[in-house]
Amino acid sequence: MEIERQKPTNKVVKRNKNALLKSILIFTILISFTVLLTGGYWIFKEQAPRPVEVTNTKGEVILTKDTIMGGQAVFQKYGLMDYGTVLGHGSYMGPDYTAEALKIYTEGMQNFKSNEKFGKDFSELDKDQQTIIRENVKKEMRKNRYEPNTDKLQLTDAQVYGVEKVREHYHKVFTEGDHWGLKANLIQEKHMPTGDRAYVAKGDQIKQISDFFFWTAWLSSTERKGDDITYTNNWPYYQDAGNQMSFSAIWWSGASVTLLILFIGLILFVFYRYHLGMKEAYTEGNFPRIDLNKLPVTSSQLKSGKYFVIVSALFFVQAMFGALLAHYYTEPESFFGIKWIYDILPFNIAKGYHLQLAIFWIATAWLGMGIFIAPLVGGHEPKRQGLLVDILFWALVVLVAGSMIGQWLGANGYLGNNWFLFGHQGWEYLELGRIWQVILVVGMLIWLFIVYRGIRSGLRKETDKGGLIHLLFYSAIAVPFFYFFAFMINPDTSFTFADYWRWWIIHLWVEGIFEVFAVVVIGFLMVQMGLVTKSSTVKALYFQLILLLGSGVIGIGHHYYYNGSAEAWIGLGAVFSALEVIPLTLLILEAYDQYKMMREGGVDFPYKGTFWFLISVAIWNLVGAGVLGFLINLPAVSFLEHGQFLTPTHGHASMMGVYGMFAAAVLVYSLRNITKPEKWSDKWVKFSCIMLNIGLAGMVLISLLPVGFLQLKEAYKNGYASSRAASFLQQDIVQNLLTIRAIPDTIFLIGVVALLAVSIRSILNLRKVTHKENEPLPVRDLSIDDDDE
Repeated sequence: MEIERQKPTNKVVKRNKNALLKSILIFTILISFTVLLTGGYWIFKEQAPRPVEVTNTKGEVILTKDTIMGGQAVFQKYGLMDYGTVLGHGSYMGPDYTAEALKIYTEGMQNFKSNEKFGKDFSELDKDQQTIIRENVKKEMRKNRYEPNTDKLQLTDAQVYGVEKVREHYHKVFTEGDHWGLKANLIQEKHMPTGDRAYVAKGDQIKQISDFFFWTAWLSSTERKGDDITYTNNWPYYQDAGNQMSFSAIWWSGASVTLLILFIGLILFVFYRYHLGMKEAYTEGNFPRIDLNKLPVTSSQLKSGKYFVIVSALFFVQAMFGALLAHYYTEPESFFGIKWIYDILPFNIAKGYHLQLAIFWIATAWLGMGIFIAPLVGGHEPKRQGLLVDILFWALVVLVAGSMIGQWLGANGYLGNNWFLFGHQGWEYLELGRIWQVILVVGMLIWLFIVYRGIRSGLRKETDKGGLIHLLFYSAIAVPFFYFFAFMINPDTSFTFADYWRWWIIHLWVEGIFEVFAVVVIGFLMVQMGLVTKSSTVKALYFQLILLLGSGVIGIGHHYYYNGSAEAWIGLGAVFSALEVIPLTLLILEAYDQYKMMREGGVDFPYKGTFWFLISVAIWNLVGAGVLGFLINLPAVSFLEHGQFLTPTHGHASMMGVYGMFAAAVLVYSLRNITKPEKWSDKWVKFSCIMLNIGLAGMVLISLLPVGFLQLKEAYKNGYASSRAASFLQQDIVQNLLTIRAIPDTIFLIGVVALLAVSIRSILNLRKVTHKENEPLPVRDLSIDDDDE
């Protein structure tokens, strides 16, 4: 009997395609994290040593591993990474202590050698004599005298003299202040720790931090064993120390651009050939009409409203701290002559607050949005969901208030050896003390539990474990999971290896996982509103996630160019960080589709405000994260720019432009649904969006970007240390550019106030609960595929 073979259905074909995309995504994740973890192990094995003893030629101990570690702890304890930088990482008001110490150390050696050979200081020599001394010093300081068998380092007499000069300089700075924002007597000279686990070694804290700064100068000017490049790949740029751009920095800058052009062509071909964009779910002239009065509202959704008021309030406070920081660049030790403000909130504390509050308000907006959409996904309100929402809210209040108090006490030295646990942990973006980090993780786990309870029924009904609801849940799991890597950093972790893990939080958690979560949420909202089909959205999401994670995970390497990591990271970071531009470019195409949808929705479309902010997200993704990020991530540019104003140019444009605007988008979307329709005004939302975008563009384009260009030029002409000195920031042209920033800053603050007003007005005009706990909600069942409806 002949059996007729059944033709495959469209449903099977679609599933096969999704199965392929899932396999590619899983393979991409596995390969990317394998490379990242292997590279991390490489960093751990190849990082500069912290010798148990550093001696002079007579065998007398000059400094030890304990004083180096103690000095790093002092640097962290007083929040100095929120004032200046070490190895280029930190804040930009103060100097780069590595470059500054290297310059002092080198000049000390030059004076020692010139007096030894010619009987006078280096500055008094003629050019030929200076050349002789300069070359002798380069040769002597670049030779690696570390003995791994004994874990000891011997310094020459000239190097010991350089160490003494470094100590003299920082003793003066930390006792008298630097007259540019650093308080006098900030660091106590003597500190005798108590207890078995002291995070600061016994003795003179100023001497310890000086030894730590010297150690970073030593590793940046000493060649690796068996190599002709220093532990920091010849950074910072300083010719007198022999630090010049390496061949790998030049080669991989060119190679990364070449590969970017190639992959843009390939990715665009695949994108259009296989139609990997989201497909509209409506026909022309048949745009879905949304009646907000008929949308269900649950108790937990209404309670999410107070999260968004807190978001707006924290945003306002954070922006005010930003304005204070901007002012400090023109008046470092007061605020329009008001000295007590500086006494209470000096630059380093204000900067720590500015960064932490940014993370707090953006993350809280996303938590609130997750709480809001959970019942829409699951189709009902779980029992006692509102109670859990209230518990999480007050946990967040305790976290924000407690951590800010702890940071202030810790950075002012009031917590003693408890600084790491309760105070200022000392790492930029990870200022939270360890106890506050634990509370943060607990809060995120409570949030994940709330979301899971809300979407559980949807997860059960969705047969495809890689479907839209599951993708939403997986991305929600990643939010608390990736923050756990913050616990890999401890007080005794070396600076280079701690910085490896620190970027897991800043780059992977904030820039990576937040981006993944945002992409999935945007897709979900589009499907929920009936604007795009679920099947095309899931396919588009897989494609976007492959590109985001495929380039972004290894792309973290551009942060490891010059922090003491292996030279291989220059190649890895350059290529993959360049490729990060591609998915950001594709998102601008979605922005155009979103704009068309908003126009077709007409005057009755209730989510115009949300779409204005989503379009802003896409534009800033391309400009801030893409273009400006690509500029500073080229190794050749980064060699001169690393830790200069072009970095916060990119940082402001991407952090606020992308994650801040997205937070505003989900805030507006959620509040729009729980506010009485007649009490809502899109005019204020549009006004806020316009002012925020104009203000942000102004501060980036007319202030930060030009100052960054001038700073880059200064580094090229006079060495990196000169570009980070207070004297550079005090130049008239730089001061004028920093002063004029007050105009866009004011415009931006007006936009923040407008958003705060919208949030307060909304919370005062909430709708009533329409559906009680466990009552089915009349919402679209997203567990069903389009073809099955």
